[in-house]
Amino acid sequence: MNYETQHLNYLATQIQQTKEELSSLPDGKLICSHNGTYYKWYYSNNGKSTYIPKSNRAFAEKLARKKYLTLLLQDLLKEQKNIQHILKYKLPFERISDLFLLKNPEYRSLLQSYDSLLSKELSDWMNSPYPKNPSHPEKLIHQTVCNLLVRSKSESMIVTALHHYKIPFRYENPLTLNTATLYPDFTIRHPKTGYYYYWEHFGMMEHPSYIQNCFSKQQLYASFNILPTIQLITTYENTEHPLNTETIDRIIHQYFL
Repeated sequence: MNYETQHLNYLATQIQQTKEELSSLPDGKLICSHNGTYYKWYYSNNGKSTYIPKSNRAFAEKLARKKYLTLLLQDLLKEQKNIQHILKYKLPFERISDLFLLKNPEYRSLLQSYDSLLSKELSDWMNSPYPKNPSHPEKLIHQTVCNLLVRSKSESMIVTALHHYKIPFRYENPLTLNTATLYPDFTIRHPKTGYYYYWEHFGMMEHPSYIQNCFSKQQLYASFNILPTIQLITTYENTEHPLNTETIDRIIHQYFL
């Protein structure tokens, strides 16, 4: 089964599940009103708005979930149509559901309980504190859908995809190999097996010194039996050939879905 057919099957399942969940959620919509450093929640239905007290957070969460799923369904249907009609030339696009989460932190907070992973152990691993890469923190300037700052737009795209498919990961988690400590861009746990994978994105492949460091780093991984295409995922780009969402989705399907 080729990638496009596999992805179409995945989308069909996601569309059906999304429609079923939407049908179980309440009528009306949520309005999050910013009030200084706080948010107030309102339930809007048939032109009338009613305040939702914090004690009724569960109801607000359902309405937030409804909003997100409505946008997600649009994305899934659009992606399905895109693949069906342009199998060889489909263009990457930004999911409006992910953009919505990026721009609306209060919705993101309300939806946290729905972002459960397949295993509590993996969820605890992903969300527990860990040492961060101390090198050049001022370069962490790209915001992501899960409120994580990364160093490049391409890394932000990878975070978006991992978050979308509910793949547990850590960003720049330290990895000690004998006397060397590396900070892989992404340390990933397989959602079904818990096995570890490392994803390194090399984004400046037009620079000779960067290319040399890139392959020296891969040689170090290999010397500790962390091998490309097995435990080590690598992606590359230069100014003429940027990373795209199709490549990221293909990799995630290959390794984790």
